[in-house]
Amino acid sequence: MPSIRLITLDLDDTLWPCMPVIQAAEEALYAWLESRAPRLTQAEDIASMRQHRHEIMERRPEIAHDLGMVRRLSLVELLDRHGHDAGIVDAALALFLENRCRVEPYADVLPSLQSLSRRYALVSVTNGNSNVEVTPLKGLFQHSISAAEAGAAKPHPAMFERALALTDCRPDQCLHVGDDPWLDVEAARQAGLSAAWINRMGKTWPKELAEPAVTITSMDELIAWLEESDNGL
Repeated sequence: MPSIRLITLDLDDTLWPCMPVIQAAEEALYAWLESRAPRLTQAEDIASMRQHRHEIMERRPEIAHDLGMVRRLSLVELLDRHGHDAGIVDAALALFLENRCRVEPYADVLPSLQSLSRRYALVSVTNGNSNVEVTPLKGLFQHSISAAEAGAAKPHPAMFERALALTDCRPDQCLHVGDDPWLDVEAARQAGLSAAWINRMGKTWPKELAEPAVTITSMDELIAWLEESDNGL
């Protein structure tokens, strides 16, 4: 394997648990709307609002990668449908994003990234809309790229290509780390990168995919593998 200079990392379910954070953020937004848009919350629950966003993604596939835009359009439509002023959308989205970024990284993540950041360029790449710079991991990444910024979500190669361009690295100098076999591992390989599958939950690797370069259950194991592979650590 060529010497690794760049490590790209997925965020949700790779560096922190995702669903508890999303659920808490949606609950906080819904509680906020109950006092400011009561007709909306009387007619809609969290599940129906989520379904409405999915419908927008189907209607508007050109923006489906931009989850912030999808959420904005959905709120505007629902507020209008139930007779409320859409002028509260900015405040609503700010509240949601504040809660969306209240993540708690897995215990192995912070010390491992601190170690890796001294030896590699680290770039986060996410299909989500969390801002890593307002999390406990702030300052550890040279760049952070979202699907909204890149113009496409994984498995499209846009985020990987941007990470390579920003760090002046070749694909064979980059290792991607992520939890999803298709959106992370296979997508990275299709873009010419090596890929590590972080399998924290004991999932089974899809039979139809070639095995990843390495399977790990924690970031500590990634460091150990890099040391054994003599990739520059």
